[in-house]
Amino acid sequence: MSVVYVSNADSREISVLRLDDDGALTLVESQAVDGKVMPLAMSPDHRYLYASLRSAPFAVTVFARHPATGRLTPLSSAPLPDNMAYLATDRSGRYLLSASYSGDKIAVNPIASDGGVGPPIAVESTPPHAHSILTDPSNRFLLAAALGGDVILQYRFDAETGRLTPNEPPQVETAPGAGPRHLVFHPSGAFAFVTNELDGTVNSYRFESCTGTSTLIASVAVRPPESGGPPWTSELRGTPDGRYLYVAERTSSTITGFRIDPATGLLDPVGHTPTETQPRGFAIDPSGQFLVVAGQKSDAVTSYAIDPATGSLTPRQRLEVGRDPNWVEIIALQ
Repeated sequence: MSVVYVSNADSREISVLRLDDDGALTLVESQAVDGKVMPLAMSPDHRYLYASLRSAPFAVTVFARHPATGRLTPLSSAPLPDNMAYLATDRSGRYLLSASYSGDKIAVNPIASDGGVGPPIAVESTPPHAHSILTDPSNRFLLAAALGGDVILQYRFDAETGRLTPNEPPQVETAPGAGPRHLVFHPSGAFAFVTNELDGTVNSYRFESCTGTSTLIASVAVRPPESGGPPWTSELRGTPDGRYLYVAERTSSTITGFRIDPATGLLDPVGHTPTETQPRGFAIDPSGQFLVVAGQKSDAVTSYAIDPATGSLTPRQRLEVGRDPNWVEIIALQ
């Protein structure tokens, strides 16, 4: 059994849902938030949930998470350097990482032992529209995607101080106009995957764990062949066992699954699944059995069972949530 957190921007609340072992969803509570809540991040020990408020004054709200029920208790709030479109913690949980699409910057804030967020240690200017930021599995390197600059920025990350140093080379370029948005690392640490919002593709990179640098392997299309309208990919997530990668596409309102070759990092499409209207965010539960997706225009979420043999998705339950649901996190209940 797991708990699902869904941020609802326009109704300014976080929906807390129970995900049962058969994929059923049940509302546990709706937690009000003092702003337009969008990206969420969970601490590595699952004690704290961080929520970015993208209406002024820009801030992060910290919640304590009850381990048995998943319910949230507000603890504190702290200012962020800008309107942050993405949140993550480093692998130790000592630092909050954030990226600002409108402010063209990334930031690192310290996290205290009680979960509170302190003033920024580092604020770095980026090419236009920084959209994601993540440390690698070793916590020694950091990648950030800048959508408007068509680059993946590469940094060395000091886990003792939270400081960032540009790596060599400091960036990897995507195809012109691709618009790199979100990124994830393969559990092995050997590969990174980046969804490109504007050309409807997902890139595979070989990630060198000794140097923290990335090399493009291949780029594949995400949308169904018959799709019309401009490409508009959003989230991507991988299964915990590293076998499958899923990418959401908003124009066609689909989730596309890929089989990951563990030796090469190449992606093999396994199917396109129609889903909630304009899927902005989704997540996979820690067991790798279920995927839950939120539709920005449908104000609802749907859970899917993941077939371990084929990677195909089978709908289990649909549940209405708040207005403009856009981010999903899933954590196992004790």
